[in-house]
Amino acid sequence: MKKTEWNLGRLLASVFKYCTLIGAVIAMVLPLIVVVFGGFKEGQEFRRTGPLVLPENFFNFENYVTAFVKGKMVQGFGMTVIILVASLIGAIIIGTMISYALHRFDFKLKQFILLLFMLATLIPAITTQVATFQLIYKLGLYNNLLAPILLYMGTDIIAVYIFMQFLDNISYSLDEAAMIEGAGYFKIYTKIILPLLKPAIATVVIIKGVAIYNDFYIPFLYIPDHPVLSTALFRFKGPFAAKWEIICAGIVIIIIPTLIGFLGLQKHIYNGLTSGSVK
Repeated sequence: MKKTEWNLGRLLASVFKYCTLIGAVIAMVLPLIVVVFGGFKEGQEFRRTGPLVLPENFFNFENYVTAFVKGKMVQGFGMTVIILVASLIGAIIIGTMISYALHRFDFKLKQFILLLFMLATLIPAITTQVATFQLIYKLGLYNNLLAPILLYMGTDIIAVYIFMQFLDNISYSLDEAAMIEGAGYFKIYTKIILPLLKPAIATVVIIKGVAIYNDFYIPFLYIPDHPVLSTALFRFKGPFAAKWEIICAGIVIIIIPTLIGFLGLQKHIYNGLTSGSVK
């Protein structure tokens, strides 16, 4: 009797697990299907048909051309790449240096700084936007590409913790051996620590890169005259109506680079996260 109940419990647990997974897949895939279908529909067709109705012509690329040309997607790609590359380089340098200092050195305010980092994660970013905007404006960086770059370069607490987890796996003996050979702290950082942090750097680059690539709020607020990919589609949203079929086509254009990058680098994401969590 107990064995039967145990088997029934396992069966119910398996059914619940797979039902949950199927529900999650549907919740993730269904919006993508709606967007892809909408991108191939004409304006009248989009309005008179349901979101899951197949388009009449899968070779109708007019919406994609309109989104790419009138939405200035080429300019948006250029702006996005500039901001993305500069922000990631700065964030990686700052994050690895902070992690190296906090992990390898003992000083009086070390625990206090770690506590401040932990408290910073509890403060919603939206509550500091007024002060941040005033600071950017007074520095003369409003409507300047340096504004989003500096904001994205700001210390990423999650990245710091990922780097520190990886540093747990790097032996102190490497530092000591380098010091015996006459290497200074900066040389140890550049020649030993930084190369050994490549898996963690790849993980942070992918996670932070996707977040910067998809961000709408900061570019829309701080550089309104310099459209990036996430704000370029806003041109098709008017006060009385929106050209949703063109917006759908633009969303597909924006998704494609992210999808390719994720599929090509997903091994680094999984390996980086799991390696950084095991000592």
